[in-house]
Amino acid sequence: MTALTLSTAGAATLRADALVVGVAKNAGSKAGDLVVAPGAEAVDKAFDGKLATVLETLGASGAEGEVTKLPAPSGLKVPVVVAVGLGPVPGKDDAYDTEALRRAAGSAARALAGSKKAGFALPTESAEDAEAIAEGALLGAYAFTAYQGGENKVAPKGAKAGGPKLPLAEVALLGTKPRDKAFKAAAERALAVAEEINRARDLINTPPNDLYPESFAAVATAAGKEHGIKVQVLDEKALVKGGFGGLLGVGQGSAHGPRLVRLAYTHPKAEKTLALVGKGITYDSGGISLKPAGHNETMKCDMSGAAAVFAAVVAASRLGLKVNVTGWLALAENMPSGNATRPGDVLRMYSGKTVEVLNTDAEGRLVLADALTRASEEKPDAIVDVATLTGAMVLALGNRTFGVMANDDAFRTSIHEIAEEVGEASWPMPLPADLRKGMDSPTADIANMGERMGGGLVAGLFLQEFVGEGIAWAHLDIAGPAFHEGAPYGYTPKGGTGSAVRTLVKLAERTAAGDLG
Repeated sequence: MTALTLSTAGAATLRADALVVGVAKNAGSKAGDLVVAPGAEAVDKAFDGKLATVLETLGASGAEGEVTKLPAPSGLKVPVVVAVGLGPVPGKDDAYDTEALRRAAGSAARALAGSKKAGFALPTESAEDAEAIAEGALLGAYAFTAYQGGENKVAPKGAKAGGPKLPLAEVALLGTKPRDKAFKAAAERALAVAEEINRARDLINTPPNDLYPESFAAVATAAGKEHGIKVQVLDEKALVKGGFGGLLGVGQGSAHGPRLVRLAYTHPKAEKTLALVGKGITYDSGGISLKPAGHNETMKCDMSGAAAVFAAVVAASRLGLKVNVTGWLALAENMPSGNATRPGDVLRMYSGKTVEVLNTDAEGRLVLADALTRASEEKPDAIVDVATLTGAMVLALGNRTFGVMANDDAFRTSIHEIAEEVGEASWPMPLPADLRKGMDSPTADIANMGERMGGGLVAGLFLQEFVGEGIAWAHLDIAGPAFHEGAPYGYTPKGGTGSAVRTLVKLAERTAAGDLG
């Protein structure tokens, strides 16, 4: 993991492999001209006040995330200056947006892969700015290289043997106040949250032959011991004894049996309890309702919800939040075999309700239903489930935005606002009562499929049936942003993203502070 330091050095005296500065688009009368952002004054001075001119000559525009490298002049101790675009210059009384800073730092960190140390001299007017820059840099420096490179090959400088360049090793934040409590707390929070997001990314990117319910549960158990989190794992025998028909039905076609993992972080001064439930389908073939060709290759990511919940619980523990947080990981592998659940089968869920399975590829809602019922038994103040649940949500909101549904409008609004605050794109979605009729079954209490149109909302309505009465509940469908198949951008890598972790951690912080009622 990339190290993080609050540096007392100035931009002109820092010794590192590179120095990162910000540039922006002039939105005033000289539109099109570059503006050197605060934090880069010493660098601009070393260029005789012509840094912007040099960058424009090289084609820089100040566009958000744009990275331009240039040799450093003799007045600096670093060999390379990295100018990263921040987008438009903010208004006279405004500061640079924290998400713009986060993305810029991420872009720069990615561009510095293979380097040992880089100083970040981006605009830092507050501890919040410092946290955003640190978080972006640490997330941007991420790389999943566990399966790349030969052990016996000689690696070039800054690279893993036979593989890609290693991530930037150290991020030094300039323009901060290392002895200030607010800045120290900001750095500590950024490090904890970023490390847990990257832990979630590692899990999502791990091939399904190595990550399956039992091995995922083992990872959670080890983390629990390290961070003082109580972990309980229900194996197949315990699931049968408990009557967890949803988990068992989905997992019965696989050689790897299902698991339900309970993680419990508690604080002696906590007054509220938050339950987080994550869909953990470690591989989703669709089961007997087999996915078509071209839709299987990335299905190792179908446990992204469980990874997000796991990471959020560990982050809450590391931050010592004054709230009790319980995480439920509903783990199963959905495979076709002679033992697999068939379309037309009826499962008796943990709640006692029966579900007619019309499509075995609508399996996530089945494992979540059992976990939601079990979580409800403990009567938490609120439940949030996270899942890569429906392709319909991707069609509705695209690849970068997750949907938020809830049984309480105020709770849904709070989560949407929290997500936007931490830089995760989300959108509030309804739960139209008229869509419930489409899940009526002549055989069981409910079917796992309803109308095709509005399929993401239908899935939310199904889950709502398994939430305990009087408990505020929200459902985050992260099917779009959980796994990024395109080129990296900002602090978002190719592959697993760790979507929803920041939202869940901030929700836990708000709950601890009593801001959610």
